[in-house]
Amino acid sequence: MPPAPRTATSLSRLLSGWLAGGFGLVVVGLGGWWFTVAVGVIVHLGLLEFFRMAQFKGIRPATKTTLVAVQLLLVSTQVAAGSLWPGGGMAGDVAAAVLPASGAVICGWLLLQPVTGTIADIAASVFGLFYLGFLPSHWIKLRDLTDPALAPALDGLGWPWSPGMALTLLACLMIVATDIGSYVIGRRLGRHALSPISPGKTVEGALGGVLCALLVGGVGGVLLGWRWGWLIGAVLGAVVSLFALVGDLTESMMKRDAGLKDSGDAIPGHGGILDRIDSYLFVPAVVYSAVTLVLPLLQRG
Repeated sequence: MPPAPRTATSLSRLLSGWLAGGFGLVVVGLGGWWFTVAVGVIVHLGLLEFFRMAQFKGIRPATKTTLVAVQLLLVSTQVAAGSLWPGGGMAGDVAAAVLPASGAVICGWLLLQPVTGTIADIAASVFGLFYLGFLPSHWIKLRDLTDPALAPALDGLGWPWSPGMALTLLACLMIVATDIGSYVIGRRLGRHALSPISPGKTVEGALGGVLCALLVGGVGGVLLGWRWGWLIGAVLGAVVSLFALVGDLTESMMKRDAGLKDSGDAIPGHGGILDRIDSYLFVPAVVYSAVTLVLPLLQRG
């Protein structure tokens, strides 16, 4: 089946897109609690949209309990990363305990309702905690990285050029490159539909997005001073592009199942919050793991 025809980009879509990008640049630059609060507001709105989709399917998630649990998870992550908790390593233990404890509280809440919760109610609630709590918390972990070895070229530059800020910006730029590459290449060369879940996406567009992210990652690896920067950055860019695509298609799958065109109408020309952040949900955990576990091994020698 050929991909669906694309319409011209509206002025409201362009303006809201630029404003969102500018806001993101500012909060990433500020970091710390400014960044955490911004992430908290975004995921709160996104979680409301997710639960709205679940309710369209007749599911009754533990909405309020999960909303609170997500914010506790984000706050504890920032506390742990910022070393504000007395006792050093205890902060990390507390942050790690929030996720399983929250899952138990959610199940307990559903158990105590007048109409006992179902498997679907539990699954939607716990997935919401994971999808819009645990995964986005890695943006906070990534932004708070301070090890100079993760960005040798920035060593000595001072504020605001911390490794965490640079890596967060690089991850965001790779996602943006994926979106732009997919859109431009898909619009010009797209012939083969990628998935019935999202008829407007094409195989050619997906490959174009991977190529653009690969290029941005390669340049970023060189600018950050990584050993074999081009190669490592390019591989990271390709991986980020694929996970961004998975995030996009996952949200499209949920909307399709709920019978909705958009997750909401919070952003003019773009739909809901989830429609804009879907590509950003799976990526931070992948980038954080890559730069903290894999990158140090590749930089040795």
